[in-house]
Amino acid sequence: MKAQTFEKLRTLVYETSGISLGDNKEALVRARIAKRMRTLKLSDYDEYFEYLMRDQSGQEIQHMVDAISTNTTSFYREPAHFDLFRELIDGWIIEGARDLRFWSAASSSGEEPYTMAIEILETIGRRPVKARVLATDISRKILAAALAGEYTEAQVKPVPERLRQMYFLKRKAKPGMRYVVGDALRDMVVFRQFNLSTVPYPLNRPLDAIFCRNVMIYFDRIVRRNMVHEFQRLLKRGGYLFVGHAESITGLSDGFKCVKPSVYIKA
Repeated sequence: MKAQTFEKLRTLVYETSGISLGDNKEALVRARIAKRMRTLKLSDYDEYFEYLMRDQSGQEIQHMVDAISTNTTSFYREPAHFDLFRELIDGWIIEGARDLRFWSAASSSGEEPYTMAIEILETIGRRPVKARVLATDISRKILAAALAGEYTEAQVKPVPERLRQMYFLKRKAKPGMRYVVGDALRDMVVFRQFNLSTVPYPLNRPLDAIFCRNVMIYFDRIVRRNMVHEFQRLLKRGGYLFVGHAESITGLSDGFKCVKPSVYIKA
């Protein structure tokens, strides 16, 4: 890929999604786009860029953003976060909360919001509490997979067996089994396409906790600061923000206090 072609592609990605691609991301971009080029029977990256510019529907740009933004995820990733999440939910209920609202801001293929839903249901038990998880991602393709809610045996392995039996339906497939998310989880999680780089966010209802993990690393400082300011606006006082273990919001806002590594409370 020519240097000027990479520059044009990463400028387009930034303007469309807010994702900032450094010079070290050229190999990733080349690899992620190559499969799409083969599907379109295009021979080089300049030709692909011209194809992007000719597409009036915007669908091809979405295909490209989908390919570049796909993120690795898993059930119960960074499990210490979910240990704290359970404690917080129980504490809020004891204090009298009866309507809890949460946001998985970069939900990818659904493992994070469904894990949140499992922990919410397990913690609420029979207590008269309503709860909802908003799950968002920029990729339409990955959201479709999340909505389907179908996972391999390897993907659900981090989910304890008792919880697998309770919240998933088993289906025979080739090869192995598939685990399909059950109604209890589906009823709690609402999926929406969402671009975190576009502010202000079209959300107003106060939230108790936001999970935005392993995504801010894709954005530059300006976008990250705008994101954190929006999270601060949306969280209730005393609400929690969870970020990835390799991430920090230090210096982006004075409205949060770090309570544990990668966990912040709205002051």
